[in-house]
Amino acid sequence: MDDETLDTRDDPNRHHCVSTSSSRGLPDQRSDGVPDPQRVSRLVPEGKLGCRREQVLSCSSGLVTIIRSDQDRQTRDPVPSDTGDRGFTIDPPRFFRNSVSMEDYRKHHWPNLEKTIDRLLVHNPTDHISVSYAQIYSYVYKCVCQQHSELLYNDLMLKITSHLQQVSIFLEASPPGNIIENFNDVMNQYTASLQCIVPVFMYLNKFYVEAKLNRDLRRDLMKLFADHVAEKHVDTLISLLIRANSRPFQVQPSTMASVVKGLYSLRPEWAKLAPALFSGFIPQINPPAEESLLPDYASYDQKLQMELSMNGFPRGDQSRKRTSEDA
Repeated sequence: MDDETLDTRDDPNRHHCVSTSSSRGLPDQRSDGVPDPQRVSRLVPEGKLGCRREQVLSCSSGLVTIIRSDQDRQTRDPVPSDTGDRGFTIDPPRFFRNSVSMEDYRKHHWPNLEKTIDRLLVHNPTDHISVSYAQIYSYVYKCVCQQHSELLYNDLMLKITSHLQQVSIFLEASPPGNIIENFNDVMNQYTASLQCIVPVFMYLNKFYVEAKLNRDLRRDLMKLFADHVAEKHVDTLISLLIRANSRPFQVQPSTMASVVKGLYSLRPEWAKLAPALFSGFIPQINPPAEESLLPDYASYDQKLQMELSMNGFPRGDQSRKRTSEDA
């Protein structure tokens, strides 16, 4: 039986896996029961065996022999094979590729991402910072493609959790008179930073968070803020907000509205802690009005007008208002 050897040593790339000892008999099986190497090579798409450069693949019964061509010498590494109809499923160099990519992730990819996240988390929303979003997106893309999505997601969560814990400590050390303003500042800064962080991690969000976790990256990051910052200070904030609401302009109305709406967006159930407070800024917090309660609504409005008048808010010039007789 004549042997036919297919080699690609003249090919500068040398990526192809080559079979030796092929038969000129039947196309599928030789007379001795061993599958035809040519057929085996057709079952295996190019690159699926993970053959590295300057490698030749030789098939024989029970073995897959990888012949490394290193100029003048050759070494043979026998690897168990499966020569059934399913084709080959081994990939010897995959372990080495993953080891290298993990090293790149720890030494290059994540440190660069971490520096950018730090800058985005602490910068003032009104200030301009120079960040190469294309480069950061490239790092994320490579990490996801190298099967490091879960690791990248966990590192991102840990990084932002650590930052939010520092934010919570800052709020605990704030004087009571500044907690509302400080909370509003850190909340606005955090939400503004997410407008930059979430887009550059879009590839992670699409192919891991949404596809595998069935969640959304921005919601996960906002949940971190609710768990590590807002929940720890919600009781203090609501008591201060109720007190400030009873004293007009003790806190800027825009700040009051921002904090109340922010708390409601994080956890709508927090509105039950102070329905009167939340209903002043968010519609449909209170139950629908009833006709039988109209006298109670009128007395409440009169009481509110009296309190405003006693606090130095006059009703204005009433001389040009028509009397009931003229009406």
